Amino acid sequence: MALRNVTRDLLRRQIRENRALDFQRHYHVTDPFIKRLGLEAELQGHSGCVNCLEWNERGDLLASGSDDQHAIVWDPFRHTKLITMHTGHAANIFSVKFLPHSEDRILITGAADTKVHVHDLTAKETTHMFSDHTNRVKRIATAPMRPNTFWSAAEDGVIRQYDLRESSKRSEVLIDLTEYCGQLVEAKCLAINPRDNNYLVVGANGPFVRLYDIRMIHNHRKSLGQSGSAGVHTFCDKRKSIPDGAGQYYVAGHLPVKLPDYNNRLRVLVATYVTFSPDGTELLVNMGGEQVYLFDLTFKQRPYTFLLPKKCHSSSEVQNGKTTNGVSNGIHLPASRLKLATVSSGSSDLPPHLERIKLQANDAFAQQQWTQAIQLYSLSIHEAGHNAMLYGNRAAAYMKRKWYDKQLHLDNFKGDFLNILIYSHPQIPDFQIVVSRPIIVHYKPYINGKLKYSAFR
Repeated sequence: MALRNVTRDLLRRQIRENRALDFQRHYHVTDPFIKRLGLEAELQGHSGCVNCLEWNERGDLLASGSDDQHAIVWDPFRHTKLITMHTGHAANIFSVKFLPHSEDRILITGAADTKVHVHDLTAKETTHMFSDHTNRVKRIATAPMRPNTFWSAAEDGVIRQYDLRESSKRSEVLIDLTEYCGQLVEAKCLAINPRDNNYLVVGANGPFVRLYDIRMIHNHRKSLGQSGSAGVHTFCDKRKSIPDGAGQYYVAGHLPVKLPDYNNRLRVLVATYVTFSPDGTELLVNMGGEQVYLFDLTFKQRPYTFLLPKKCHSSSEVQNGKTTNGVSNGIHLPASRLKLATVSSGSSDLPPHLERIKLQANDAFAQQQWTQAIQLYSLSIHEAGHNAMLYGNRAAAYMKRKWYDKQLHLDNFKGDFLNILIYSHPQIPDFQIVVSRPIIVHYKPYINGKLKYSAFR
């Protein structure tokens, strides 16, 4: 096999769109990388499972949080423990973060006891304790250009914002996912764009990842506060609306179709980790129980926008977007605003002759005859244009055929995905649904109790 320059290929992947698929296929599994990645040391210090790790800004310190409710700061290159302190939490620590521009003196922790603590590592004391969440705190996020501000995501479905310059010991609700996804939604992870700190991404249960414009949200609430009563401080109310255009949804096109199958197997799709690339142009998402996806934020391929009413009272709605196992998928689409023709709960049933064609297409799909499968599914769609299952099957065939470089087939795939959303879900949010083409990455890291430090040699 001819040698390839990884650095050059990474650069070409960023500046040449037609190189992205070639890069994915070539580096799908790379034996030289795997062989070079080895265990360098095991850092001993925690007495419980290590749940979270965080580098400082210079990359020479490593912080860890554990079930033992302690935080440890390491010098990973000398394999030594520098600072150990009990965080004051009463349950497992799920997230640790250095506060930017604090000279590595301030450490923030979030834990299963629903609390967020701020620690002074020099004095080894806890300086702030926030108790605003009502469920486990799963992730803390900081922003390099906002040194006194940080955010938390918890399983109560709420994203909170903190400002250490304020005398108040309370945080403010930035995003309440329960307004859109029901009371069962759980926020699992979040991250701030390192280049533009106005953008925050949130992962929760369900296949969608939500990208929000913080500046738009704050400006919207300030305008509401100015127009409202002077005696009412709406900016700190629990429930706050998100203005139109302040949120975008990213999703791998095939995942919404797979939701019923996951539910039947008592499995759920959950975004367990999200992060931006250093230049803020790409979004990496770990979809628990599935794959790892990389989304290009600069090439959205004509997003579809739905401006829908905030409140819906149609009897045909599915309340809170709940699926069969009670997990909210975050989709809201009032039937009163879209013409769904004669769609009903039995819309997946096909006439006998179309059922036969569908089975032939399924057989072609099973035999990896993608083009024939697409043609047969298209024949059925011509007569049953409101059947989400047919659109989903044809979209899967398009993806398997991997003709991504042909714009015609990209448009067909996007159209199929949009029809899946319209014909299989009774609700869609008042945001942009961005049909993005992810690069699938098959490496999924994990921590198995010990803090292991690995490096390329």
